[in-house]
Amino acid sequence: MKIDNDILIPELARLLSEGKEVRFTPSGVSMRPFIEGDRDSVILAPLARPARRGDILLVRVPAPARYVLHRLIRIERDASGAETLVLQGDGNLCGEERCRREDVIGIVMRIETPSGKRKAPCRICFWRTQPARGRLWHALLPCRPFLLKLYRHTILKWRYK
Repeated sequence: MKIDNDILIPELARLLSEGKEVRFTPSGVSMRPFIEGDRDSVILAPLARPARRGDILLVRVPAPARYVLHRLIRIERDASGAETLVLQGDGNLCGEERCRREDVIGIVMRIETPSGKRKAPCRICFWRTQPARGRLWHALLPCRPFLLKLYRHTILKWRYK
């Protein structure tokens, strides 16, 4: 059963504000290949520390108003010191979302396949502390169209037959 985001996300936010972890199945393909929409589940927790590059966050993007589950790619600060979080989906080739820290609803703690197996580490960090897989994926942004097409036509068909 599919529930509209305008109903589901506020309820998730309420549970997270009570300190609980929640599980839900996101839709869409913007986080491919790390999260397969309508198949993989994510376990969200309240963001209890400052967000860091590489975190996968559920946020409310103010303009146009919508919810996204994307990876934090950088934090920008203006002259007054106010922070803006810049996010992008792993499967997106262009386009970024911007929001404030207050717009963060939760952070992905785990990603699980339908069988319950953990599919990928939650935090694919960047630069020195980053596992090689995440560093490589970040560096391959110009090649992602080809890699995502290859993923869709081979691995995805084989894995989810």
